[in-house]
Amino acid sequence: AKRAAAEKAAAELEAKKAELKAMIDGKVIHFDFDRSEIDSADYQLIKANADYLSLETNASLTIKGYCDERGTREYNLALGERRAQAVQNALIAEGVSPSRITVISFGEDNPVDDGHNENAWAKNRRAEFSY
Repeated sequence: AKRAAAEKAAAELEAKKAELKAMIDGKVIHFDFDRSEIDSADYQLIKANADYLSLETNASLTIKGYCDERGTREYNLALGERRAQAVQNALIAEGVSPSRITVISFGEDNPVDDGHNENAWAKNRRAEFSY
């Protein structure tokens, strides 16, 4: 009976991990122009990532910060860093150990939309979660 209970608990844990992973996969946090503050609507995604990390104890996370093409290369690298750090700080506030999180800025490199308009720029101002 103990073994069955342990197997059931393990199966439930795996199911919860899979559910959270599905919820966070491919999701990004977007930022307003020239800002690194996280919108309150994005805290649900941060919480889901923190919950996933609490269950997946061996996982580590890289947060990648990005900008749109406006601004100098140096400025955008610094802004991308601030965006990724803002997400890192929010995860730490949710109980994630800082040692499990790496922050990297790509500045304006690797845009998801190559357009030169507000619609494209809004998509490119983001932080991505990479496990």
